[in-house]
Amino acid sequence: MDKWPQNHEEIHFMNFVVAFLLLFGLVFFTGGGVGILRFPDFYTRLHPAGKLDTLGTLLMIAGLALYHIHDLTLSSVLVSAKMILILVFIFLSSPTATHSIVDAGMRAGLRPWTKEIYEKLEKNS
Repeated sequence: MDKWPQNHEEIHFMNFVVAFLLLFGLVFFTGGGVGILRFPDFYTRLHPAGKLDTLGTLLMIAGLALYHIHDLTLSSVLVSAKMILILVFIFLSSPTATHSIVDAGMRAGLRPWTKEIYEKLEKNS
């Protein structure tokens, strides 16, 4: 049975694209982790958690789906389609979850970070 792609140049290009997607997905995950550690309060930490982790997930799962589909059989197409459905679910649920967490913080009375609070903490220590 003939498998796609038959040309070795196409295989190397596809591997390059997959590696590019996985690498940049890792870069966005790392940026999200650094942002969570570096930002001063609850609300600003949710921004990298919501944005960068979602984009990192998109890139990494897209790379895995592309890597898996290179055989172009029915089973590989179905697995890649399932990965795309997982991506759709993540893109629908991640902003909703982030909004719910922010809403819970607001209802609990958690105040956003301001420079005045930081200056008061510096004077007291």
